[in-house]
Amino acid sequence: MPPNRNRPRRAAVIGTVFLLLLAVGGYLIYHSFAGVSPVVAAPGCQAGSGGQAIALEPDQAAIAATIAGVAARHKLPRQAVTIAYAAALQETDLHNLDYGDRDSVGVFQQRPSQGWGPASDLENPIYATTKFFDALVRVRHYTAIPVQAAAQAVQHSADGSAYGQWATVAAQLAGYFTGAPPHGVSCWYVPASPAPAANLAGAERGLTQTFGSPGRGGVVVRITTDRSGHNGDGSVAVLHVQRAGAWTVAGWLVAYAQQYGVSEVRYAGYDWQPANGTMGWQRDTTKDPPRGSSSIVPG
Repeated sequence: MPPNRNRPRRAAVIGTVFLLLLAVGGYLIYHSFAGVSPVVAAPGCQAGSGGQAIALEPDQAAIAATIAGVAARHKLPRQAVTIAYAAALQETDLHNLDYGDRDSVGVFQQRPSQGWGPASDLENPIYATTKFFDALVRVRHYTAIPVQAAAQAVQHSADGSAYGQWATVAAQLAGYFTGAPPHGVSCWYVPASPAPAANLAGAERGLTQTFGSPGRGGVVVRITTDRSGHNGDGSVAVLHVQRAGAWTVAGWLVAYAQQYGVSEVRYAGYDWQPANGTMGWQRDTTKDPPRGSSSIVPG
């Protein structure tokens, strides 16, 4: 396996993730950058707050969000996410690598020669995570045995005990990216100027690839377009989601906000924007969803 690099770091409080949860439901909104002031801080992300906060690079946060999303798609418990994080932290520090020991590639350093699949597929975090979980659920009592034992049963590493050093951090990350506690993931970056339109269609494709096709039994039930208020141009997408996965979807949107030009996420009475991402999720005081945004509502 390649040497570990850029370990997730403890950091001072930056903020929390945004998600709206009403008594009978909630919604999440993401949109383009119109009217958003640029931030000064370099791009970054954070899970948690205060002394327990974990600083992440944007690509680490995106991979963490993907792993949590794939777990939600397959209705796996939080412990499965913890085990996957411990393996990914040890193998690549949550980076998606196109190299490794012998023919190892991807976030879990899986080897095509060992039957994991083609290298080109293993370099796709969604595919690699799906393969990891396919193997994990075949491990007897994987939720009850030590994290390192479960990870080793999947990875068959030369030193399986090494996964154990990440058990605590992995469990904390799993809590934040699965919504326990809520609004625990935040990112920030400087929007381009002039700001391009948000790629909401691309975001929806990414959500579908990660969480599965929308449907009554899925994490995302359906995606509609909000043409209400003064945003009647169809620039606001509303994602109806199952309550249990709503914060996981919100964390995914925040982690991928820069890639898709997302300038705001709204859910459960909270609001996240890249310009104030270093301050975390703020109480939502706006009445109308902004242009280019998406809302998630428990379905």
